[in-house]
Order: sequence, then C-alpha cells, then structure tokens
Amino acid sequence: MSGSRERVLARVRAALADVPDNEPVERPAEHGHDEHHFTGRTLDVLVDRLLDYKALVERMSAADLPGRIAAALERRGAARVAVPSGAPGEWFADATARRIADSPEAPLSVAELDACDGVVTGCAVAIAETGTIVLDAGPDQGRRAVTLVPDYHLCVVRADQVVDGVPRAVRLLDPVRPLTWISGPSATSDIELNRVEGVHGPRTLEVLIVEPAV
Repeated sequence: MSGSRERVLARVRAALADVPDNEPVERPAEHGHDEHHFTGRTLDVLVDRLLDYKALVERMSAADLPGRIAAALERRGAARVAVPSGAPGEWFADATARRIADSPEAPLSVAELDACDGVVTGCAVAIAETGTIVLDAGPDQGRRAVTLVPDYHLCVVRADQVVDGVPRAVRLLDPVRPLTWISGPSATSDIELNRVEGVHGPRTLEVLIVEPAV
C-alpha cells in the first residue's frame, strides 16, 4: 500500500473514531428522473426507432401471428430455422420451414447454428425510446449463441412487453441473467463512418409486434 493512501486512510479512521458502529446513515433523498424523453404512443415510438435502425417491423394481432411468421420466413427463403425449445408451438402453425430445436439438454453447435437460415425467438422487454429489444435467455429466447450466430433474427414482441424507457426496463430485468440488448441489426462503423452490418450478430432483424385485440 502506498504511503499516500495509508495517510489518507489513517485520517479517515481518526475522523470516525468516535462514531458508533451502529449509527444510522443519513442518505439524501433520491432525485427524480424522467422515465423517458419522448411524446407520443409507446408502440409508435418503438416502431419508428426500429425502422431508423434498419430493422423490419410489422404490427399484428395474436390471431395473425402464425401467418405472419410463415410469410416472413417464406420471404426470407428460410427453409431451416433455429428455435429455442420453449418457443410456443402455435407460432409455427402455418410455417413450412423446418424447425431445428435448441435446448439446454441438446444445444446446437456453432456449425449447426451457422447452417440455419435464421432464428425465431421471443423477447424479455422492448424499450420504445431507444428501439432496443432485450433478451434474457428465457425459454422462448434461448441462449445467447442462438441469436448471435444465424444471419437472420425474427423476434416476436408482445405489446405488454414494451416499456417507455430504459429505467423501467432495468427494473423489470434480472441482472444476474445473461442479457442481450439489441438495437437493430448487428452493425459497426470504421474510422470513416462506413457502416458494416452483420459483424457480431444477425445482419437482418425482423420484429413482429403482437397487439391486443380491440
């Protein structure tokens, strides 16, 4: 330990010498902060942000979801898709693509994931203000590799999973779970600001937002 640090700690100990160990600590009141910084309907803002990130976005009812999943996979030409073992089977009622299940008991290898034409998952939370989709390795999302290796990610987001801003999302998430925060397709920029997509994850992100029936 350096001499300077020891001198500082000694002065702190001396200043606290007459303070009882069980003395309560007075903490200042927490400052309030805005939950978000936009105006408008939450789902509209999420769609706007996702489109700005070059994601593909559709809104639909739960009844239309199987058909929209089938149509999305067909447009993509996806014949083989990786699917977490906890993804609802009814999502794929109309799909003709072959589903390759990934589970903790039988995880797909990196080569097997790379051979898939895409992956279909749910999400944990979606943040309107930042256009971010958060995965937490839940049953319908699977482990991180499942969504990082295939070049196409089709993600189902329920309207009740969408929150306005990051503070609300953080309160809903479990920090000990492996969290993946996705803001549009995987991309990076070089020193000349040339955007390159698909560097460390899917080159194409498609989001299906399921709204409640009216």
